[in-house]
Amino acid sequence: MVGVIPSVEVSSVPAELPEGQVLLDVREADEWEAGHAPGALHIPMSELAGRLSELPEAELLVVCRAGGRSARVTQYLNANGWDAKNVDGGMQVWAAEGRPLVSEKAGAQPEVI
Repeated sequence: MVGVIPSVEVSSVPAELPEGQVLLDVREADEWEAGHAPGALHIPMSELAGRLSELPEAELLVVCRAGGRSARVTQYLNANGWDAKNVDGGMQVWAAEGRPLVSEKAGAQPEVI
């Protein structure tokens, strides 16, 4: 169906992704630095087109803050040959469900901004 974006609920994303699955965080650098899922791959949406060669051959679970940017990226990736799913609710739901977060800022409490 046209317009349907494959998606997955945060609660169904395994704490440790199996081989063949990658969590792709498409938020901007300041959002990533404040708090992100451990082990996620960070390629901001604004840089994605120029960094496609960095994407692994894997199922991509695409996440942003709330789900809007990741939905657009998921649609783009699937239209161009990748296997991608949008993570519904994004990092806001991830944090609300108590999923692990790490920060790139030394000594800072991880947070979703």
